[in-house]
Amino acid sequence: MDDLNVTYITLGGYVEIEKYRYLYFVIMFTMYIIIICSNSTIVCIIVIHQNLHEPMYIFIAALLINSVLFSTAIYPKLLVDVLSEKQIISYPLCQFQRFLFYTFGGSEFLLLTAMCYDRYVSICKPLRYPAIMRNTSVGVFLALAWLVPAAQLFPSYLLILNRKLCNFSLRGIFCNNSIDILHCVRSKVIPVYSVIVLLNVLVLPLLFIVFTYTKIFIITYGSSRAVRSRAAQTCLPHLLVLISFSFFCCYDVIIIRLDSNFPKTAHFIMTLQVVLYHPLFNPIIYGVKMKDINEQVKRLLCQRK
Repeated sequence: MDDLNVTYITLGGYVEIEKYRYLYFVIMFTMYIIIICSNSTIVCIIVIHQNLHEPMYIFIAALLINSVLFSTAIYPKLLVDVLSEKQIISYPLCQFQRFLFYTFGGSEFLLLTAMCYDRYVSICKPLRYPAIMRNTSVGVFLALAWLVPAAQLFPSYLLILNRKLCNFSLRGIFCNNSIDILHCVRSKVIPVYSVIVLLNVLVLPLLFIVFTYTKIFIITYGSSRAVRSRAAQTCLPHLLVLISFSFFCCYDVIIIRLDSNFPKTAHFIMTLQVVLYHPLFNPIIYGVKMKDINEQVKRLLCQRK
C-alpha cells in the first residue's frame, strides 16, 4: 500500500471495533488519563516533599515518568485508530513506535536494576550508603537507564527502516517485533544484534538483580525483626513491580512467537493486558506499599475532601 512513496501497514489486531468503537475509545481514553494522573500525582508528591528527596524515591519518580512515556508512545495512536474507519500506520512511524516501545521497556528494566542496587547498598552497606549513592551517582544511573537502551536499539532501527516489505498487514494493535514477519527477506544480522541487546538490557541486569536480592535475603535473614521489617517494606514493592514487568515481557514474547496460530480474540486481550495493566501497576504499588508516599497520598486525598 503506497501513497506518495510512503508505505502503510494495516493493523489487524482489533476485534469487532466497528460495533464498539466509541466504547473502546471511552475506555482507552479514560485509562490513559488515569495512567497520566496516577503516575504524575506520585511524581509531584516526591518532587514537592523534601523528605522524599532520597535516591530510592528519585528512582521511583523516574520509573513512573518512564511509565507515562511508555503509554504516550502507544495510546495516542490507539485512540486515533479506534475512531478511524481503517487502522493503518506508515512504515517509518511503525518502526519509530517499535523503537520507543522497546527503548522505554529497556529503560524500565535498567531503572529497576538501579533501584535494586540502591536497596542493596542501603541494607548491606548502610555506613557507606551516603558516599556511594550521592546525587552524582543517582544522575549517572538515571542517564544510563534512559540512554543505553536507546543507543543500543538505534542502529537496528536504522538497519530495518529501509527494508522491503512483502506483507502489509500486522496482526496487532501497535508495532513491536512482530513487524519483522512483514519483511520479504529476513535479516541474519539483526537477530544476532537483538540477542546482544537483550543480553545487555535484560539478561545481565536480571542476573544482577537475582544476585543482589539473594545477598539482601541472606543478610536480613540473620538480622533483627526491625531490620527484616524495614527490608521487606522497601524491597517488596520493587519485587512486585519486577515480577509484573517480567510477565509483561513474557506477554510480548508470547504474542510474537505464537502470532500465526494464536486466536485473534485472545491476541487482542493479551495485548490490552500489556497496554492497560502494567502502566497502572507501578503507581498503585508504590502509592500503597511505600509508607512515606502512602501517607502523603492520604493527606492529599483528605485535603481534597
